[in-house]
Amino acid sequence: MKKEARLLKEKAINSLTLSMELFNRPWNLGRIDAVLMLLDHSFEMLLKASILHKGGKIRERGAKNTIGFDACVRRALSDERVKFLTAEQTLTLQTINGLRDAAQHHLVDISEGHLYLHAQAGITLFRDILKEVFGEDLQTYLPDRVLPVSTMAPIDPIALFTEEASEVARLLAPGTRRRTEAAARLRALAIVDGAIRGEKLQPGEADLQRLGKQLVQGKEFDEVFPGIASVTFVTEGTGPTLSLRITKKEGIPVQLVPEGTSDASVIAVKRVNELDYYNLGHRELVRHVGLTTSQTTAVIWYLKLQENPDYCKVITIGATRFKRYSQKAIGAIKKAVDEIGIQEIWRAYRNRNKAKV
Repeated sequence: MKKEARLLKEKAINSLTLSMELFNRPWNLGRIDAVLMLLDHSFEMLLKASILHKGGKIRERGAKNTIGFDACVRRALSDERVKFLTAEQTLTLQTINGLRDAAQHHLVDISEGHLYLHAQAGITLFRDILKEVFGEDLQTYLPDRVLPVSTMAPIDPIALFTEEASEVARLLAPGTRRRTEAAARLRALAIVDGAIRGEKLQPGEADLQRLGKQLVQGKEFDEVFPGIASVTFVTEGTGPTLSLRITKKEGIPVQLVPEGTSDASVIAVKRVNELDYYNLGHRELVRHVGLTTSQTTAVIWYLKLQENPDYCKVITIGATRFKRYSQKAIGAIKKAVDEIGIQEIWRAYRNRNKAKV
């Protein structure tokens, strides 16, 4: 392992350890801010160490400083030479980074359960990356007991977020005079929702007032925070092996945000109607790609499009099941035909049932 990568990995583990230590401290002086800052720092160091270890670069040509957090995430997600992140893992990174920004530069307040959620998801992701890139177990560096410990029993995360929203509405009730506290709580919800949807911009006062007004008016949670409503939180294991991960709900696409897009994160979850997203039947797909029906079927088989939810989904309407394709399938098929050639794909398709050696 390169020395720079090794030293960065050590810094990452040090910051993660301190973050967990501060999470479990028995008093609250600066606790929330410190946990978020150190957790975010641990990931930036781990991403840079991982990129270097896989043969990538963390400095642009001629630059004095290394690349920033977002550039590390984008490189780890989309650069095929070093790729080690999935889109769903990026959701956790964007959320932690957004909360860290608010803690570093302004005011943010989150409940104990909310902080636990991000700390546990963070340590799970750190463990996953360390294993994926370096083949190392986090327990090599930390004792089994070093896990986030909450004084409140963790509840369903979505229920936790809705409780947070209800608390904000209570703080904004007429005559309470607690708008600053409400804004600090609401800012955390808005950051998490925006990070999932791909909006990097920290919410302004006007944004918070609009969201607060919607909560006071009794709007449904998924209307006010569609990003949070578009994901689920999966918990596995117990004790030292407890894992908590953010995953997108079925049928909801995650898309890479073009680099340079103003006020945007690396990826975004877009909540859409399934039939709006998977809006092509086989006949429509044939017409768009300019192939015969059989050739289109061959390319679908060759690329395994029906196994990838970005391209295909079986949708049930009543007692009937339909295979539907997304617009992304058009580009994937055309690219394969251009790069591989329809004759080569057709030959492989025709020979697919021959006896395996």
